[in-house]
Amino acid sequence: MTGWGVAAFGYHLASRLAYVVGVGLALIRQDRDQLFTRRDGVEAGFRRFRRMASTVMNNDGVSFVVLCLVTRQTLHLPPAFLLGAGVPLILLGVSTKLWAAARLGYAAYYWRNFFARGELVAPDPPGPYRYFKNPMYTVGNLHMYGVALVLGSLPGLIAAALDQAAIMTFYRLVEKPHFDALARRGPAQPTAGPAGDSAPG
Repeated sequence: MTGWGVAAFGYHLASRLAYVVGVGLALIRQDRDQLFTRRDGVEAGFRRFRRMASTVMNNDGVSFVVLCLVTRQTLHLPPAFLLGAGVPLILLGVSTKLWAAARLGYAAYYWRNFFARGELVAPDPPGPYRYFKNPMYTVGNLHMYGVALVLGSLPGLIAAALDQAAIMTFYRLVEKPHFDALARRGPAQPTAGPAGDSAPG
């Protein structure tokens, strides 16, 4: 890997850490101390968080694509195979993520239920949640592997695996405890799984 490749890989890892650690800690603080809403109220606090989170998430996604472009053709496999394997993964991952986001709604994609306590978001109709407990962070992340394959980027494939491990850790440590607590406090209603990853990762 060239110097540019190492720099792109390092920047992407830092971006993913900013996403899962930065957004994760902000949500934990909001859940525990009402970090964003105690001063501004629910709507203004949620808007402030959403601006911060979307900036971090978009940077993470762009940094992944840049990494794959900078390190393209480092996966030495036939181009026809890479395209044949990568394009279906992109289509499946993006369509699943969009389908899940449409079932949850725009606000849930940015974890609104951390701000408006008691709002249990059940996908209606359930869409991919009928088949997968966690479509956003499982099947919904396949497009990252697809982008890496189409561009023939070995570091991109490695980053996609690390990114998925990081977001699943985020789910286990940040989202799942919150959803479990909401389910205990609220009415007997199924709660949706993860609320937000952003393409491409």
